[in-house]
Amino acid sequence: MAATVTDRFLRYVVIDTQSDAESPSQPSTEKQKNLGRLLVEELIGIGISDAHLDEHGYVYATIPSNTPKNNVPVICFCAHMDTAPDFSGTNVKPQVVRNYQGGDIRLPGDATQIIRVADHPVLKDLIGHDIVTSDGTTLLGADDKAGIAEIVTAAEFLIKNPEIKHGAIRILFTPDEEIGRGVDKVDLKKLGADFGYTMDGETAGTIEDESFSADAVDITLKGVAIHPGFAYGKMENAIRIAGDIIARLPKDMAPETTKDRVGFIHPTSASGVMEKAHLGFIIRDFTEEGLKTKEALLEKITQDVMESYPGSSYTFRVREQYRNMKVVLDQHPEIVEYAMEAISRAGMKPVRGSIRGGTDGSRLSFMGLPCANIFAGGHAFHSPLEFVSSQDMEKAVSTIVELAKLWEERA
Repeated sequence: MAATVTDRFLRYVVIDTQSDAESPSQPSTEKQKNLGRLLVEELIGIGISDAHLDEHGYVYATIPSNTPKNNVPVICFCAHMDTAPDFSGTNVKPQVVRNYQGGDIRLPGDATQIIRVADHPVLKDLIGHDIVTSDGTTLLGADDKAGIAEIVTAAEFLIKNPEIKHGAIRILFTPDEEIGRGVDKVDLKKLGADFGYTMDGETAGTIEDESFSADAVDITLKGVAIHPGFAYGKMENAIRIAGDIIARLPKDMAPETTKDRVGFIHPTSASGVMEKAHLGFIIRDFTEEGLKTKEALLEKITQDVMESYPGSSYTFRVREQYRNMKVVLDQHPEIVEYAMEAISRAGMKPVRGSIRGGTDGSRLSFMGLPCANIFAGGHAFHSPLEFVSSQDMEKAVSTIVELAKLWEERA
């Protein structure tokens, strides 16, 4: 099993699948379908006859039930094919540090890129593991090609071992998760699952039943433009207004100054000319109330700044992105309880956690498919320091197999 999941992973990461938030199409980049086509070939190759890629870039497939019981729920395992726009995903050159013996890992493609134990203490738990990294010039793509490799490997294991009884299992691979559009066009009726698990978490043994709630805020500023030589007492520079708003953001409410269950206000884009400027923000909190408080604070800061610019105006638009999946999962406690037992059976101590972010499962839960998030084993996502352990990917494969068995046993 070990070679298989790592071999698959190494095959997937070299395919560039970066998504693009600026693109209006679905999927946002055609190149994501290149991985989708390969996955369909592989799934058909291991005996899943209905595997297919649809026009929106989704891969659907079914492992048929092999149990005489007809009351086993249909489980979906889901992972996303795209990599984040935050860092290059082109020409990925994966490296394998075999039998890691501790210490910092210097990446060969860029000597300044070092995975330091001081920054990533989890490395102390990975002594003796085979650790996959990029060469330091791109991200690796463990987020979430590790999850894909684990699901395909578990699927092959279940098909080759028919004595392991399980209900019908649906596989879903999505595009565009990294830009928040991963489930925009998913066909839940076609999927036909009762609930799901995204394989998109981090440290081995972790099950996450809670995510941030998330909104985006767009502020458009209209200033007063005039020739700078005649501007005295007249010009109101939209770029300066934007700068004033950013300068007043609370320092203790940023991603870099918050952790655990504390949310943030995060400026993600700024553009403009003298006459007009735009600011983009993401707002994150674990509660709806926390979101609203932060949005009200951001609007109050904007209003206060605008008082100094009487000739200018602004618009403030809030867009819902996703909500805390715990609201839904608390109504179906067995989804998380069975995952914790499966993690135990796979030889780990289960750790229940909260995601400082979201997954496809956050939105799927509110669309009618309750979804918890299971570890995929990767670390330092969205960066050239991303890494994953082969042995942790194997543990994720075992967790999927144990989950399939558990739901059949308990039916």
